[in-house]
Amino acid sequence: MPAFFTFGERREGYAVPVLNERAVRAAAGIVFLFAIVSFLNAWLVGNFQPTRVFVIAFLIDFTIRIFVNPRYAPTLILGQWVVHRQQPEWVGAPQKRFAWAIGFVLASTMLYLVVIEHLVGPINLFVCLSCLVLLFFESSFGICIGCKVYNAFHQEQAQLCPGGVCEYQPQPGAGGSLAHGAVLLAFLGVIGVVAQWVAGHDPYVHAPGVSAVAAATAAPPTAADAAEAERCKVPDFAKALGHEAMWKLHNNCK
Repeated sequence: MPAFFTFGERREGYAVPVLNERAVRAAAGIVFLFAIVSFLNAWLVGNFQPTRVFVIAFLIDFTIRIFVNPRYAPTLILGQWVVHRQQPEWVGAPQKRFAWAIGFVLASTMLYLVVIEHLVGPINLFVCLSCLVLLFFESSFGICIGCKVYNAFHQEQAQLCPGGVCEYQPQPGAGGSLAHGAVLLAFLGVIGVVAQWVAGHDPYVHAPGVSAVAAATAAPPTAADAAEAERCKVPDFAKALGHEAMWKLHNNCK
């Protein structure tokens, strides 16, 4: 029976402890899903409550991963369950522990800023975006950015990297040709034209400004107008993030 407090599995034929990369990627995707939902709640509507819950859950999960045993981390349990019918891809555990330690530090920072001090500002935004980037690359591309940083701080380089990137040398042109680049640029150009067309035909855009005559004959402000003005008062957190115009847009305020 494997030890309770351990990191990675010892398997025959592998020189270092290993983890199942398929379960790790699945867990990263699960965490990314909840991270982006909580981030958008804070960014678009100013509701930081989901972020506070997520930060605590994230920190608990990564504490178990690093200091107890990844096998008992809730998101890795879910990830393993999702991919249990797929053949495992064993990768080196040491670099994963280092990468997860980066996530642990980011989560601890957010715990202090958002949960304890209730602070809002650019530092929170930077930390959140860093977490999202790390999770996105791990779940979508199988690229562990923290594992790459591991090599810069350890004389013994990472082994058994996802996709064999530690040993594999791709052939010239494996990343695409000039023709592929031209197709991508053409696609982006078409999307840019479509975006401009859509912006110019938005049925929800308000009519142009009121004329001078209409303004002169307009009814005096009412209590409802005062209530609307109070509703559309931009909160301090949006101003701190430079998010004033977007906050008005998403709250249907002029």
